[in-house]
Amino acid sequence: MASGSMHTLAVDIGGTRIKVGLVAQRRLIAQQLLEARSHEGLQPQLPRIAAALRDLCGANHVDLAACHGLGIAFPGVIDDQGWVLDSYGKYGDAPQIDLRAWSQQQLGLTLAIDNDARAALLGEWLAGAGKGCNDFVMVTLGTGIGTSALMSGQLVRGRHGQAGILGGHITVRYDGKACVCGNRGCAETEAPRADYAALFDLARAGDPRAIAQRDRSIEVWAAVLVSLIHSYDPERVVMGGGVSEGAADFLAELTRQVHSRAHTPWGRVEIVPALLGNSAALLGAAHLVERHEENS
Repeated sequence: MASGSMHTLAVDIGGTRIKVGLVAQRRLIAQQLLEARSHEGLQPQLPRIAAALRDLCGANHVDLAACHGLGIAFPGVIDDQGWVLDSYGKYGDAPQIDLRAWSQQQLGLTLAIDNDARAALLGEWLAGAGKGCNDFVMVTLGTGIGTSALMSGQLVRGRHGQAGILGGHITVRYDGKACVCGNRGCAETEAPRADYAALFDLARAGDPRAIAQRDRSIEVWAAVLVSLIHSYDPERVVMGGGVSEGAADFLAELTRQVHSRAHTPWGRVEIVPALLGNSAALLGAAHLVERHEENS
């Protein structure tokens, strides 16, 4: 049996899919995809996640008990003790679950957990579009808008774990639609909720309604990026998430709008697509374990 000492387990808990991965030497060795079933809550998914982790280790001849630990990327606010403070309507029971105790009892592994956008940023920093850059922000466009920030090589977390990750709840219209977070006019509520692959196809074909929806989304995303640039003074913005797979349809216009609106007298912020796709958060979640060990 291969030594497990070089391996780390990682889970990226999304609203649509749960990704389970095996990471070694900052590379994703193998992964499995599970249906999220987020409407059922997190507790019913934990046995499925544990079984998938065991299967992944078995299929790759890795001793689970010898792995470094388990890293989890979760779509919510996480405090410095590893508790979920808010999941914004996804996995509503998560704040009541002691995930560190679960990991120890069911897998025999220590757990490191953080917000999924932070995990994705870490992944891109280690091996993707953020490599070599110690001051950048990441924006993930998917079912929502996820954000995270790195300043001087340090993750921005804040006193309660929510600094940098609430870019989707930046106010872009003070009298706008009510948001699940309690605010009004958040970017997530003001950008169209759409199948963006289909929307971009229709816009390219000249459909006027699709063009209007695409353009509105780009304007909202630009407002988010400008606010992040003004808040964190990055040299680079990395665009990730499923929607960014269609970057050819919006990145040039997004960049133009941001450069025309952001106050950066020193020069222009780079705006680049992410490189790691769905593996970024898994790599970042595994790295959370390394960081947890260093700080223990």
